[in-house]
Amino acid sequence: MQFRLLVLEGRLPGIHDDHSGRFGPGEIGGGPLGADDLPEPVEISTVPHTTRITGIGGTSAVTISHILATAATMAGRFVRSLDQTGLAQKGGAVVSDIKIAEHSIAEANRAGEGQCDLYLGCDLLVAADSRNLRSANPGRTVAVVSTSAVPTGSMVTDTGTAFPAIAEATMPILDATQAQDAVFLDARALASMLLGQARFANMLLLGAAYRAGRFPIRAEHIEEAIRQAQVKVEENLQAFRRGRQAVAAPAELESTLAGLQAPTRRRKPSSRARDIAALVRTTDSALAQHVASRVSDLIAYQNVSYAQRYAEFVEMVRAAEAARVPGNEGFALVVARYLYKLMAYKDEYEVPRLSLDESVDMQAHKMFGARARVSFKLHPPFLRAMGMNRKITLGPWVRPLFRLLVAMRFLRGTFLDPFGHTEVRRTERRLITEYREAIATVTAILTPENHDVAIELAGLPDVVRGYEDVKLANVDSYRNLLAALMSELISQTPARLAPAG
Repeated sequence: MQFRLLVLEGRLPGIHDDHSGRFGPGEIGGGPLGADDLPEPVEISTVPHTTRITGIGGTSAVTISHILATAATMAGRFVRSLDQTGLAQKGGAVVSDIKIAEHSIAEANRAGEGQCDLYLGCDLLVAADSRNLRSANPGRTVAVVSTSAVPTGSMVTDTGTAFPAIAEATMPILDATQAQDAVFLDARALASMLLGQARFANMLLLGAAYRAGRFPIRAEHIEEAIRQAQVKVEENLQAFRRGRQAVAAPAELESTLAGLQAPTRRRKPSSRARDIAALVRTTDSALAQHVASRVSDLIAYQNVSYAQRYAEFVEMVRAAEAARVPGNEGFALVVARYLYKLMAYKDEYEVPRLSLDESVDMQAHKMFGARARVSFKLHPPFLRAMGMNRKITLGPWVRPLFRLLVAMRFLRGTFLDPFGHTEVRRTERRLITEYREAIATVTAILTPENHDVAIELAGLPDVVRGYEDVKLANVDSYRNLLAALMSELISQTPARLAPAG
């Protein structure tokens, strides 16, 4: 079974990479494409023609439907359409059907079973839903689908729920459509790289479907419909054209992307930060780079002493791993990653510090102009405790208060810390101690046989996500998993190494 997978894994940043604001208003990564720079499809679909668009609310899936309907009308065709939005405003599934014909047709607006010619999947999981695939026909339907891994609500709230593998998610789509003609691409990553925002992903996907020859209308009509919509016209035109390019000239697109993937600029670490990072005597570049960046962050987060405690602990783990599992530093790398995660928890001092970062204003000015005004939406725990169950909006006037809070971070974790007595803050501090104690125990009994289990245990803090009640619930899950894995690890440990008791 063959199909086209455009934008290979590893070629583009993941959807969690932040490229928003990389370009200013109207700026296009790699330069703009002209309408005449791209070849037309070898053939155009005939009418009558039915398109089903599947997506999620708030990502312009319905807008794409309206653009197509407008373009078909401009081309002198008869159009019937149906938008099934349901819970769209809450990120729920959206399904839009568009039927295009030469003359008026006496049939339902909704695509019937097996009636779909083009299956445009703006969201992979919604596209793979068997209920939506009923309109597909293996002998008739061509699928053009975004493989971007957009997490569902359950994945956000339940850290144990993972996004399925791309191959697993695309299989139902391939089974229900003409697999040899299917086109899959990471539309969100492409849009983020080329246009600075993932919001143009669906228009890019539309361009890919057009170049694959799956519409009964010409590009000139689609582009005119985009202009008439009068919303981010140049960006949407470029997204449509870049989608066409992804199918027509993928090598040229990859060349453009390669030129855009400049390394992320980080502030040069101070001499003190370099000295502290050097405490970890690793020869592994991945571990060295990870520790160096985290040490600088922890100095800014708290102070030099705080960062030094981090580096000293990581070095203890590294040295023990080198002695017990020679030639392997995988355990130390995972510990370095997740000890930092626990030590740099977001609190009433850290959120203001991050909010004052100059990159916040730089991104806002690039995206919205030099006169853009930045406001902050916050929901501090002490206000929640007082019964306020919604976020408050704070304007630029709050910056002096933010600077004062940052200067007060030396109080963090002390008896005088005005914010440190809530349950969630006490729990966050306890987690650091609990993790260090658990890792110290594991390090003492580490062997080549239990090395893999030790690495799995060291990565458990990934479960601790969210804020307030959500975070506390995840802490309970983390502690249960930690106890279970610790028991398993000890059971695999030779009696001479097992801890007493």
